[in-house]
Amino acid sequence: MSPFGGCIPLGAAAAFVPARWKPPVLRSARKIWVVMTSVALVASGCAPRQPFYFFEDGDLSHYVGAIQKIEYPDTQQQPLDEAAGTQEPLTLSNAKFDQIWELSLEEAIRTALENGKVLRNLGGRFASFGGPRPQTGEPPVSLLTSPALTPSIYDPAIAETDPFRGVESALAAFDAQLSMSSTWQNSNRPQNVDPLFQTLIFVPVLRTNQGVTTTGIQKTTATGGQFGVSNTTQLDATNNLFRDVPSIWTTSYDFTFNQPLLQGAGVTYNRIAGPDTFNNLLGRPNFRGVLLARINADISLADFEVGVRNLVSDTEQSYWELYFSYRNLEARKAGRDSALEAWRKVHALYVEQSRGGEADKEAQAREQYFFFRSEVEQALTDVYRCENRLRYMMGISASDGRLIRPSDEPTTARLAFDWQQSLVEALSRSAELRRQKWIIKQRELELTAAKNLLLPRLDVGGRYRFLGVGENLFGGPGYPLRTPTALNPNAVSLQPTNAYSTLMSGQFQEWQAQAQFLMPLGFRRELSTVRNFQLQLARERARLQDEELEASHALVEAVRNVDTNFALSQTNFNRRVAAERQVEAVQAAYDAGTVTLDQLLDAQRRRAEAESSYARAIVDYNRSISQLHFRKGSLLEYNGVFLAEGPWPGKAYFDAHRRARQRDASLYLDYGHSRPAVFSRGAITQNFESIGADARPMQLPPRDPATRDEPTPAPAQPGGSPDRSAEPPELLPPPS
Repeated sequence: MSPFGGCIPLGAAAAFVPARWKPPVLRSARKIWVVMTSVALVASGCAPRQPFYFFEDGDLSHYVGAIQKIEYPDTQQQPLDEAAGTQEPLTLSNAKFDQIWELSLEEAIRTALENGKVLRNLGGRFASFGGPRPQTGEPPVSLLTSPALTPSIYDPAIAETDPFRGVESALAAFDAQLSMSSTWQNSNRPQNVDPLFQTLIFVPVLRTNQGVTTTGIQKTTATGGQFGVSNTTQLDATNNLFRDVPSIWTTSYDFTFNQPLLQGAGVTYNRIAGPDTFNNLLGRPNFRGVLLARINADISLADFEVGVRNLVSDTEQSYWELYFSYRNLEARKAGRDSALEAWRKVHALYVEQSRGGEADKEAQAREQYFFFRSEVEQALTDVYRCENRLRYMMGISASDGRLIRPSDEPTTARLAFDWQQSLVEALSRSAELRRQKWIIKQRELELTAAKNLLLPRLDVGGRYRFLGVGENLFGGPGYPLRTPTALNPNAVSLQPTNAYSTLMSGQFQEWQAQAQFLMPLGFRRELSTVRNFQLQLARERARLQDEELEASHALVEAVRNVDTNFALSQTNFNRRVAAERQVEAVQAAYDAGTVTLDQLLDAQRRRAEAESSYARAIVDYNRSISQLHFRKGSLLEYNGVFLAEGPWPGKAYFDAHRRARQRDASLYLDYGHSRPAVFSRGAITQNFESIGADARPMQLPPRDPATRDEPTPAPAQPGGSPDRSAEPPELLPPPS
């Protein structure tokens, strides 16, 4: 049968006919058989066929037709109530909510931090959130697409407890190690001895009982040496006729040490590299010392600070964007209402077929109204969208029947920052720069450890042993008894004796001294290792320089934005006042019949644009102030946020206080000659009086209109009308 379901070419089937001559009848029958077989094979097709089994019962429940399936994990994680209880979102067709939530910026940031187990950010959250982060220029990171790249409050603790790179893991390499092992065995073997000698000299079957128990403590010191003490107890019992006693106990106490003198020696090297420096399989340096673990923890703290700062920054940005969306909505509503009023007047004239009610004017007024109506609908959608973004940053439900409205007003006062102080502060307080400096310090320590590998390996060690032997482990005389004979006057008998009494007598002592030297000829790998760490250090230093350059450029841009947005707020304030008065004048002229309708509609549209532009300028000014603090590294203090470690359990403070008292009562040992150099300058100062700079902004009085033809912008309520009391007494003259 063909493996392809019996599909055989016709030519091959015909080849089965013998070439020699056959009788005509036989040849005809053979041809008919070949034709029928070929037709049957062609009719059955070339599909593969399953074999036939006699004892097949048809139960194929054990058969699995696929290797992988999309399945759901069996977990007990309950969804968050804020996510599972989300109500129907606010839209243009569903604009009903229960109440207005007057929210301050301080409350928004506090709520965001309280719910900030995962430090959220706006980048990549929605399609409209795309693009780089406005403060850092980093690509957007979505919590759904890249959850591992999103920082959390657990990251510093995870770095601290890392089993490979954590501080406790590095310190554990110097902990004392207690080891115990016990092995017992029994043997029962016939001896290959002539029967004549089996009863006289040799036993026919040799029976033995053997046991070994070892207990020891080994300690690795900060200088790279190893000290240990161990006890080994052995039992050897046999029916050998040549023994003095059938069983013998041997116990010994060993005191060992091993100290490197060149490579791997010293406190500095071992605290950087750790006692286990080389991977025996790959032969590469594997530096995992205490100092490097501490730096890894500091780097994780810098990353955590960056995450908290970005969370606060995005929350504040979302807050002011929501404020602008309300102001923009009110501006569009004012334009819509004025356009509706104008349309109604023109439409009334159009119905009466009076002057001013021409069809083109009525259509123009109607178009103006629907234009502003679309603007209102878009602005209302922006309110819902910005409110949802603020809710996301605060970590609350996307919709809970309340509509958030900012209660804080943006500042309109001019804030001036001293440039030199701001520059020093930006270069000294930036979390990114501090993180890079920790990486540089890490590379410097690794280079120091790598240079130690250029030394040859010279280790010295020794062992001193106290030995005890006896018939019993305990009990009996204290040491082997002398039993002189004619052949040996110094003969010693082990019966009856015990091992520990012999050990305490000090009769048997042994010692061993050793020295080991190892040096590769050429130091090719070691020199390459040192060069590699030198290049890494040069790269990190170059990165720091360019990061400092980028930080200075970003600070320049932030300062420029503050000044520009303040000037724009003043200009747009004048524009808003001028547009308001223009509408009043054109409205009066239109009622008198001296101007056309298109002039009135154009004035109303420009008034709405001016109102929105003024709100945009005020919000951008406050956002630029926040961005300047972001660049200076004082954003957290600017918003009253300080970072500190949470409280430990009470037992931890009790144990720490006890150890502190024990250290205080101990004898001080000055080992400064072997202590590593200082690598940290201490904790940063989280206040406005930081290193070499004063981050407290100076609030100056408004500029004199005589010297600067611009008045101070007037504050306005979200969604309300401008405060007329703060307007200038006179409008500015037009530019010449």
